[in-house]
Amino acid sequence: MTTQALPLKKVDLAQVKAWLPKYGVYAAIVLLILFNIIFTPNFLTWSNLRIQLIQVAPIVIVALGMALVIGTEGIDLSVGSVMALAAALIPLYLGYGLTGAILISLVAGLAVGLINGTLVARVGLQPIVATLALFVGGRGLALVISGGQLKDIRNDDFLYLGSGDLLGLPVLVWIAAVLVLIVAFVVRRTVFGRRLLAIGGNRASAELAGLPVKRVLITVYVICSVLASIAGILAVARIQSSDASAVGLLIELSAITAVVVGGTPLTGGKVRVLGTVAGALLMQLVVATMIKHNLQPSITEMVQAVIILIAVYVARERKSR
Repeated sequence: MTTQALPLKKVDLAQVKAWLPKYGVYAAIVLLILFNIIFTPNFLTWSNLRIQLIQVAPIVIVALGMALVIGTEGIDLSVGSVMALAAALIPLYLGYGLTGAILISLVAGLAVGLINGTLVARVGLQPIVATLALFVGGRGLALVISGGQLKDIRNDDFLYLGSGDLLGLPVLVWIAAVLVLIVAFVVRRTVFGRRLLAIGGNRASAELAGLPVKRVLITVYVICSVLASIAGILAVARIQSSDASAVGLLIELSAITAVVVGGTPLTGGKVRVLGTVAGALLMQLVVATMIKHNLQPSITEMVQAVIILIAVYVARERKSR
């Protein structure tokens, strides 16, 4: 009696390429977690997990705003400077009350967003050019406001935002989680979200359809800057001091990386909110893993660059189909 071997099912490369943009980031997170469980001592301890969540929360918040901007086929390089501006304003006005200091910092972010949005939507500048001005000037203004000095924060109510716990989780993480839910709802369930995606998909068609393109674009840049202000406020509360030269430094690169790795195409028309969160978590895990295993920062940067290139390539392949 002869037995016939069952044919092996061939791997469908087209299915793999379609799967990667949606779920690749989650698979990478699982693999990296498994690697750390096996090879990194004390990885699963609550103290380590708490540190990772606290460190990634501001990146998630900034990346949410960046995802909205990229969804319109734009970019915002000024988010780090907005964080620095918020950090400079907090100690200046904290003596007049916690609520007032936070509101002033948020209004400053709103003003930056209005400038960026107006330059893009009404003046017609390319987003990278429009936001580059405040990328440089915003941090300069923050340094002028702070006098270039590091200022310690002693307000316990304010510091609670960065170091306190609520129901076993850091308050900072709760704030980030609430903002994720709000942004996800806006993108998926509101008219504004649908207009945003339509503009990113084809701005000319959106204008011909009578959509308020300029108003939506300005609003998107305002939201992005306000979220960056929130991240700056929380960063100051976490480190318990205000340093306008360091707060938010290069976070625009981390935010863009999180968005791209999370599956949101740079060509606009789509926003993957949960993917953006996963992208931020993945990059945080990559950095933490490198540090835990005593690898040089230059190697960490090269690994991040490779991940970005892979994400952009996968996104391009998907768009070409």
